[in-house]
Amino acid sequence: MGERAIHARLESIGVGVSRYGLVVVLTLIGLLKFTPPEAAGIQPLVAHSPLMSWMYVVLGVQGVSNAIGLIEITTALLIASRPFSPKASFLGSLAAIITFLLTISFLFSTPGALQLGHGISILGDTGQFLIKDLVLLGASCWIAAEALRAAGEKINRPVGLFDDLSIRGKI
Repeated sequence: MGERAIHARLESIGVGVSRYGLVVVLTLIGLLKFTPPEAAGIQPLVAHSPLMSWMYVVLGVQGVSNAIGLIEITTALLIASRPFSPKASFLGSLAAIITFLLTISFLFSTPGALQLGHGISILGDTGQFLIKDLVLLGASCWIAAEALRAAGEKINRPVGLFDDLSIRGKI
């Protein structure tokens, strides 16, 4: 197997694992939002967010958590639609980008997420929990770019779950 074939295979696997890994993460996290312990767990994060705190006035603690869960599950379903609708998957990927930008913003709005230690800002317990969202943001950007490229292509054959359109016929 040549270098190009290895590169193409690794890229195809990377896109597929990133896409469907995000689907699993968003689905599981979204389902948890419908439980009272999760609603209570996210309350300090959302309550300190200048972008999201207003939601508690309108929906209450469980209502806000349910709304966020519904958005996360819908985002996951849209991302998963890539084999059938690259455009819908692109929209889901954009929703994931927005989601992870919002959660990363909690690093700066939640007290204790960043702490001063040894003269520099370091991650507190909440920050350590949130920092993973940087990687999820990167994966969301990557799959958005791939879905957008696929949506622009006019190909009449079905796409497999881990099929990267740019390498069709090389694997």
